[in-house]
Amino acid sequence: MRRTRREFSAFSLSFLDIMSCGFGAVVLLFLIIKHQTDVAIAVPAYDLDVEVRQLEREIGTARVRAGELESQLGANEAALLIGREALDEARRALEAARAKGPRRSAPSAREIAELRATIKRQESDKHAVLAQIARKSRAIRTYVGEGNREYLTGIQLGGRRILVLIDSSASMLGERIVNVIRRRNMDDDTKRRSAKWRQGLATVDWISARFPPDSRYQIYTFDTVARPALEGTRGRWLPARDTAQLDDAINALRNRIPAGGSSLERALLVMSELDPPPDNVYLITDGLPTQGLSAPTGTTVDGATRLRLFERAVARIPPGIPVNVVLLPMEGDPMAPSAFWQVALYTQGAFLSPASDWP
Repeated sequence: MRRTRREFSAFSLSFLDIMSCGFGAVVLLFLIIKHQTDVAIAVPAYDLDVEVRQLEREIGTARVRAGELESQLGANEAALLIGREALDEARRALEAARAKGPRRSAPSAREIAELRATIKRQESDKHAVLAQIARKSRAIRTYVGEGNREYLTGIQLGGRRILVLIDSSASMLGERIVNVIRRRNMDDDTKRRSAKWRQGLATVDWISARFPPDSRYQIYTFDTVARPALEGTRGRWLPARDTAQLDDAINALRNRIPAGGSSLERALLVMSELDPPPDNVYLITDGLPTQGLSAPTGTTVDGATRLRLFERAVARIPPGIPVNVVLLPMEGDPMAPSAFWQVALYTQGAFLSPASDWP
């Protein structure tokens, strides 16, 4: 029997299988891409009221600053008017002298130039005196940084009862862990000269120079314990008008030596010890705490434990008290900026992570 030859067809069963597999792969790829675009990204809830209140405070501060600038502009205009009147008076005196008689010779060009230079010098002196009076009326102490620089910080300066808390633990000896360990074994003078510790002291000095004259204050350092900078003043508010006592507190602070661990909980408990409580707090630190009210059981503390210690310490903050945080740099503590920023935000304070040359 003779075999019949099968005709060739482009749409054979194998070809249809291949086409079906390809179409299925395209459909599967389309479904995967569509599913990825439909995934909702969880966005943490943001308290708009807190942001609105923060902006309202900044607007109020800007308005106060604008009023001060307007007052200063008025004083400058008054001084300029006085200078012009003096110049007119000098001109009238010169004309009167010329009118007295032909025998008196007219003043030379040199004498006129000297008279004008004297008037300009007196006008400049008046401006300097007015500026000095304006500065002295707002500051009870003087702080001049390198190059006499000022920075816009956003920190709410002021209050009737001001508490300053500065971290004096061993981590304030350096920005890197290896430098902290190395300086920890050096002499006390070397520890006091650590750049990071001196920046913390300069920050306290900068804040204290802006205490309102009618306010009261207290300065505490904290490591594993919290203690006042000026011995014998625990639990007492000190008058800012007593500049000699304030200078003694700053000088006593410079004699402290950073050492030990960091207990933020003990530092924030100071807010409850003071009666009445503070209405403005400045916290100067460099990272999350390493212990609570008691020493840790082990030799090291991991990041999750430090975050729990931080949350326990923050719970000690009485309601309604703004906490302004100045966070200095520290290696190996990535959760600290976010944690302290949230504290400043929800207490309606300010958060500042300054440059190494501030203030």
